[in-house]
Amino acid sequence: MVQIRSVGVIGAGQMGSGIAHVCALGGYDVLLHDVSPDRIKASLSQIERNMSRQVARGIIDDEAMKTGLARIKAAEELQAIGQADLAIEAATEDEEVKKTIFKALAPHLAPNTLLASNTSSISITRLASATDRPERFIGLHFMNPVPLMNLVEIIRGIATDAVTYEAAVDFAKSLGKTTANAEDFPAFIVNRILVPMINEAIYTLYEGVGTVEAIDTAMKLGANHPMGPLELGDFIGLDTVLSIMNVLYEGLADSKYRPCPLLVKYVEAGWLGRKTGRGFYDYRGDQPVPTR
Repeated sequence: MVQIRSVGVIGAGQMGSGIAHVCALGGYDVLLHDVSPDRIKASLSQIERNMSRQVARGIIDDEAMKTGLARIKAAEELQAIGQADLAIEAATEDEEVKKTIFKALAPHLAPNTLLASNTSSISITRLASATDRPERFIGLHFMNPVPLMNLVEIIRGIATDAVTYEAAVDFAKSLGKTTANAEDFPAFIVNRILVPMINEAIYTLYEGVGTVEAIDTAMKLGANHPMGPLELGDFIGLDTVLSIMNVLYEGLADSKYRPCPLLVKYVEAGWLGRKTGRGFYDYRGDQPVPTR
């Protein structure tokens, strides 16, 4: 049996912060690493604010928050992550960046360390091939925002062994998550369905079928979605949406996955959504305002 007591998280952005948050509350010792020490500090502050909100809502108590925060330590050097029982990569959705991280981590790994990627679309088999232990490599795709969303997609690469898979499922369940097994095809289950819907909404805007407000209102009230597809694209990050569409388009060679030219233009402009202040909505004022 694989015993997981400590978790190393690589990447202190929105996803990495959320993963560190739930792992700490789940009773694991957490090391949080990022190439930017300032980002680690910002992440630790964000985790504390998010836990405070959970206390205010009665989801956790003060003692759980205090204990959870004490379990998270900053790891300014990547090599420190190698001593964790499980190392989870949560860097930007770029295959070469992820492979570079795993190659740099390899010399520092303990013999029994399991490796996981939080990739939302990239081949687990290809990422595993950049490591010294493809049989101990798996996809753990947490949903955003991690503390609120109950699902974790579990994705096996071609070389992932059964013990690794079972350990990954047990780990996700120990965090209070529900797991769904996905085969190693581009974008897995959730994003194979969700992101093309967002891309189609952008085509609907691009072709003048409806305005930003009309499209989002139609899907919220007509399909009972909690968030409109353009608003959701801004929340995910339009650069991430484009990356996933490119993975689908290149990996499946089907024209139905062609990224909308308007999506490409927004990314080229640096209008990536909430994180940059502008996307299909402008977030710089008191209320979001459509940009088209």
